[in-house]
Amino acid sequence: MIEIRNLDFSYKKTPVFHNINLSFNPGCIYGLLGENGVGKTTLLKIISGLQEPQVGSCTVDGRVSFAREPEMLQNIVFLPDEVTVPEDETPSKYVKALSPFYPNYAYGTFLHLMQEMGVEPERKFREMSYGQQKKSLIACTLSLGTDYVLLDEPTNGLDIPSKADFRTLLSKRATEGTTIIISTHQVKDVENLIDPIIILNNDDVLLNANVETITRKLCFNYDMAPDPEALYTEQMPGGCLNVCVNKEGVESQLNIEGLFNAVLRNKNMIKELFK
Repeated sequence: MIEIRNLDFSYKKTPVFHNINLSFNPGCIYGLLGENGVGKTTLLKIISGLQEPQVGSCTVDGRVSFAREPEMLQNIVFLPDEVTVPEDETPSKYVKALSPFYPNYAYGTFLHLMQEMGVEPERKFREMSYGQQKKSLIACTLSLGTDYVLLDEPTNGLDIPSKADFRTLLSKRATEGTTIIISTHQVKDVENLIDPIIILNNDDVLLNANVETITRKLCFNYDMAPDPEALYTEQMPGGCLNVCVNKEGVESQLNIEGLFNAVLRNKNMIKELFK
């Protein structure tokens, strides 16, 4: 389990987090959402031990993440948004260079993932498009066999079919008990995949809840006209999406963009509703 307790972090005089508390459990795909600059990438770096909290703690299976003990590092992998790949190497050679550090790595899994993503493992990176490189790095990451997978903007550069393949692969991985954290601002790309959902804003956590809780407390309705009591309304072809407090206990399907906008426009009320 990943546990963050009373964590503060800032860059010089710019606060990023203040007294935040979060836990990440096995078998879940967490969506870490927020506008650009609110600290999504910083949080992933803290979890993986690349940044040190100034106050509070971050532990992975009870080990302090910034201590970067081998027992922790071999069980966690962080794929940043931008990775400089060795252009004259192949994905196969690249992942084999990583494999000694990850005792649960499986080359067969890597080959299967590359096939699922439609990329040739023996093709050099310099001969690939950006999207093919990204898919190769995702396959490398998921083949390392870690219990914790941290992904920063993983769908950047992927076309629509590849995004669907990505969601399928992650869904299968989560059923194996892996903890997956996806940081993204492209919320539509991970709709119906992430659960629970965490929304960050400046130095605060605005929302940390699973989908069942969200749809129990909020309803997402499609009507012909805006609802005057809606927390957020969006004009759509043929009507409106209204995000409202679920006073009547009605069932509805989560609209993740609607949720995101409703939370950002009603920060204090949302925190009170979900506390």
